[in-house]
Amino acid sequence: MYYIALCDDKEEELEKAESMLKIYKQQHSDRGLMIRKFQKAADLLEAVRDKTYMPDLVLMDIFMPGELGVDAARKLREMGSGCEIVFQTVTKEFALEAFSVDAVQYLLKPVAQDELFLVLDKLWKKRQKEEQKFLVIRVGNSICRIPVQEITYVEAQKKFQNLYLSDGTQYMLRLTMAKIYEMLSEHEAFVKAGVSYIINLIHVKSISAQSVKLDNGMQIYLPRGAYPGLKEQYFRFYCTEDDC
Repeated sequence: MYYIALCDDKEEELEKAESMLKIYKQQHSDRGLMIRKFQKAADLLEAVRDKTYMPDLVLMDIFMPGELGVDAARKLREMGSGCEIVFQTVTKEFALEAFSVDAVQYLLKPVAQDELFLVLDKLWKKRQKEEQKFLVIRVGNSICRIPVQEITYVEAQKKFQNLYLSDGTQYMLRLTMAKIYEMLSEHEAFVKAGVSYIINLIHVKSISAQSVKLDNGMQIYLPRGAYPGLKEQYFRFYCTEDDC
């Protein structure tokens, strides 16, 4: 899902923005857009502070009673929110200050549909590129974004699978090994070692017939018959035709 928050004190502006977003949502039904409206910045901040709502994108008016959009955006950043922020307003007066809170765009009202759609397309492409660097998974009742390069290996454990990071962190996942491998397979460094392991070759220091040693000192004891295939994949990953 891609959560979009609309924040504007004027109901008619909220309705207009929501209408355009619904058209965009129909045109891109595969993107799972979820739209939520806020007439007060304080309500948005409260939802984020309470961790009941974590938007991916905030479309926010600069001038709102009680709190400027820039000030609300600064509080979002102080709370650790990394959401994309797009400001909408009738004046360029706060343009420079808007970018001080890492806003990605500053749109002048009335915002044209084509202009908004171009911004959404750009942000979606950026999101897709970033997501290739992370594995997004459910752990218990939480959704976690795990840096792919930090994953050292995954070990099968009956109903659960254990995923290990280079710093020793362990996640217990209620996913099949087949599903985890499918999620990681676009990254060529991840290979299977029998049916029990998925290993990130980037973290492999050495391989023997019995075990794999990782660069963080961890050691994986290989299942019977896994060594020949793993050794071949290891050489193929690190060697060009000229080198090997």
